[in-house]
Amino acid sequence: MERSAPGSLVPEVGLDRTSPVPLYFQVASRVQQLIESGEMPVGGRLENELELAERLGVSRPTIRRAVQYLVERGVLVRKRGAGTQIVHPKVRRPVELTSLYDDLAKTGQKPRTEVQTLRVGPAPDHVAEALGLDGNAHVTWIERLRFADGEPLAIMHNAVPVDVLPLGRADLEGHGLYELLRAAGYAPRMASQVVGARVATTAEARMLGDVRGAPLLTMTRTAWDASGQAVEYGSHIYRATRYAFELTLST
Repeated sequence: MERSAPGSLVPEVGLDRTSPVPLYFQVASRVQQLIESGEMPVGGRLENELELAERLGVSRPTIRRAVQYLVERGVLVRKRGAGTQIVHPKVRRPVELTSLYDDLAKTGQKPRTEVQTLRVGPAPDHVAEALGLDGNAHVTWIERLRFADGEPLAIMHNAVPVDVLPLGRADLEGHGLYELLRAAGYAPRMASQVVGARVATTAEARMLGDVRGAPLLTMTRTAWDASGQAVEYGSHIYRATRYAFELTLST
């Protein structure tokens, strides 16, 4: 088998063979950390499974399962004649009350925003109900395409009550919505959020540079400030091959 390109070797992985965590998961987690940190660059090839198994002192099935795990998460891709290639460090976002713009900026992933729609009008019934508005209330409706490191990542729809914050296209292209809300004194402090999944429509796939039927993660959120006033409603979709919600659980 062809040997991998220079720089694609996995550095030594400290495996804890007494841990209840499976060895394949320890290997996969370490490889993902190295890709996300840039130590293993996008576009590089992973050394073949036999070499990797021998060097790390584990079985080939263990390596095969670790690689498959990373393929399923969209971090690696198997290409006929080219071996296993690093394609993307996946955006992993903790499930907490932050904005995507803030999370991307914090991790150095160069967020960029294209505003597709910006208009003021009556709130649709489901939005008015979520925000606790009466039937005559108006909201600013926003549709944005969010990029990370130059690649489309998410299509974001938000509704903000007009009496909370006036919004302009330049503000939204240069700043995250939560940053603007905080600056206006309406920092989100509590939210109701639902995460789901579906497949992309033709129009969504075109915007995201993906194929029709590609997997998407969905998220709807209503946020309130410290006084209990609803400040935004959001309905967003994310490319599942580039994005994941991350939860930390404990007992």
